[in-house]
Amino acid sequence: MKKTLIAICCATFVCLGSWAEDVLKYVNPFVGTTNFGTTHPGAVCPNGMMSVVPFNVMGSAQNVQDKDARWWSTPYEKLNTFFTGYSHVNLSGVGCPDMGSLLLMPTTGKLEVDYHNYGSTYTHETATPGYYSNYLTKYGIKTEVTATPRSSVARFTFPKGQSHILLNLGEGLTNESGATVRYVGNGEFEGSKLLGNFCYTAQAVFPIYFVLRIHKPNATMGYFKKQRPMSVEAEWDADAGKYKIYTQYQKELSGDDIGAFLSFETEEGEEVEVQMGVSFVSTANARQNLDTEQGHTHFNDILAKAEEAWRSDLSRILVEGGTEEQRKVFYTALYHLLMHPNVLNDVNGQYPAMESPEIRTAKGQRYTVYSLWDTYRNVHQLLTLVYPERQMEMVRSMVDMYKESGWLPKWELYGRETFTMEGDPAIPVIVDSWNKGLRHFDVEAAYEGMIKSATSPSATNKMRPDNDDYLQFGYVPLRAPFDNSVSHALEYYVADAALASWAKSLGKTADAERFRKQSLGYRHYFDRTTGMLRPLLPNGQFLTPFDPMQGANFEPSPGFHEGNAWNYTFFVPHDVKGLIKLMGDERAFTKKLQSVFDRQLYDPANEPDIAYPYLFSYIKGEAWRTQLLTQQLLRQHFTSQPNGIPGNDDTGTMSAWAIFSMLGFYPDNPAEPFYTLTAPVFDKVTIRLDPRYHRQSSLTITCDTPTSGYRKVKSVILGKRPLNSFRLSHDELLKGATLHFLCEPFETK
Repeated sequence: MKKTLIAICCATFVCLGSWAEDVLKYVNPFVGTTNFGTTHPGAVCPNGMMSVVPFNVMGSAQNVQDKDARWWSTPYEKLNTFFTGYSHVNLSGVGCPDMGSLLLMPTTGKLEVDYHNYGSTYTHETATPGYYSNYLTKYGIKTEVTATPRSSVARFTFPKGQSHILLNLGEGLTNESGATVRYVGNGEFEGSKLLGNFCYTAQAVFPIYFVLRIHKPNATMGYFKKQRPMSVEAEWDADAGKYKIYTQYQKELSGDDIGAFLSFETEEGEEVEVQMGVSFVSTANARQNLDTEQGHTHFNDILAKAEEAWRSDLSRILVEGGTEEQRKVFYTALYHLLMHPNVLNDVNGQYPAMESPEIRTAKGQRYTVYSLWDTYRNVHQLLTLVYPERQMEMVRSMVDMYKESGWLPKWELYGRETFTMEGDPAIPVIVDSWNKGLRHFDVEAAYEGMIKSATSPSATNKMRPDNDDYLQFGYVPLRAPFDNSVSHALEYYVADAALASWAKSLGKTADAERFRKQSLGYRHYFDRTTGMLRPLLPNGQFLTPFDPMQGANFEPSPGFHEGNAWNYTFFVPHDVKGLIKLMGDERAFTKKLQSVFDRQLYDPANEPDIAYPYLFSYIKGEAWRTQLLTQQLLRQHFTSQPNGIPGNDDTGTMSAWAIFSMLGFYPDNPAEPFYTLTAPVFDKVTIRLDPRYHRQSSLTITCDTPTSGYRKVKSVILGKRPLNSFRLSHDELLKGATLHFLCEPFETK
């Protein structure tokens, strides 16, 4: 079992050699835990199923902004102070609430099972990769947690006296309710909890199975269950009613607001360890995951393996120079990037098939949590470069989802499709991976899935619900006051550009011509009177009146989702040169694009415009704007503080923007395997590559101007060849092996 544990624990440790600097010291898991970053500081392994997180977004009104009082999509907020337990299996950086259940809570004194009353404030909070700890002031208990990919272990240090450990199955972040728990004996519980309804998608519901072990002999067990008010006149209230405690009943208990507990006597400073294994298949698999990944090891051993896995993964990129603050921003962003997608399969390979009750067995790793509207833009490109073995299995997982459900994923969550956001985002991810050499997947099935979503009529099309209009007109007309028609179409254009690229490489000439032509349909929306993309009506006329600023504050905006015309007008990554022509010439394009930043219309926290700073580099003589803006935006919006992400991290998308921008290049066009260059913030970067995929062992990036100010790039040398533009292909970058920037300090006014 120990050998298996070493292999399974997130990543096999590689002797670091010259990579020996301990990069863990630069990671601050509290970054993004306020300012709506929606990350968490909990214990997790790279791409692990299990995460164990302090839950502090429900409880006493005087101590916390309660999750039911506003829209919370995270189990933890740094400014809150009321701890109600550790939740198991959580999402990081998302914009909708779900998961965050199986709350584990230690207490002392008289048994209390109502979280309003048993919750506690805390101090001495600390977190590092794979570890979190705090001190519960109400009870004098030190709590610590760590994790393996599919299990966790908590260590509670109690004072002398009567103590308890509670498992609350009624509360959590998920929008679903219902659970079952049974006592197995010897301090072990097993059961399941219903999760899902992400972004209130009613059909995206699924169970999580668990096994909980509390290592404390001579403990007494019990269950608890909330009793609802009996008055027929009273309105139903989730917080109303008292809890009934069962101490003699030892079979199984089911319901919406239920839980279990163990009570025992402790000595001063006594440590009690609590293990939990989880599975999305069965309790038997949860137990097997726990036994295989932990065996008879204890907290310190598990923590050491988690730290080892993080050290190995983060050290695939070694940076030198820059400030300590920049190194913290960089490695914390890389840490957040490696949260999702995460493994779904158990140690025996089993996983729940997509949109099906069937249980299948994966040949490698099966991945889940595909926030593709976000991550297709940069996350998967970074994984392809630095973690290609994982990206390869992520692509295989996506293709298998098509085989199982009939559709490629859009926003998949633990085997269920939520259909959150818009577009056809699986296409550019798969095509980008193919274009960069990751080709060991079922190409025929993948292409079939893309053609299905691109051509099926609206009535049966789950990916493109307005495809009839799109195919008939070449655009999606506005059919409701506040639909997302323009946003939908712009996403389809990007997907079709990627599909055209792939069709061409596969020798499918007719398809390539068809989808390339479709991808240029954005021109229908271009209004020459305003120089903006403007919603179109079914009769082909532009929407009137038209306010391109409407939606700037997330109020409803006709045709646009989470933004306005300014956030979307330059979102034509596959045809920037064509957009330049529509706007008149390069000078007009530059002036209008610069006005986005001058007027503070750029939104660094939302995806449609995050590549805007890189578009200046398409124009000769204007690349300096890209270089200045990326450095300014990094300093303004990304820090090592809890508010150090400008908004939802979106499962690593904002972090990926920061990582690429700090490295000195960015994949601004998801449809083609190219990068646009900017000024790197570090003096030297060494990226450890996988020769199985890249034919190189490393990529080195250097900049010869050490400065704490902004850097301006005078010229760039790839290998031994000077570049004559600020764009290069993925193949050119890897074949060059070294990328040297000749820089000088930026003279800012």
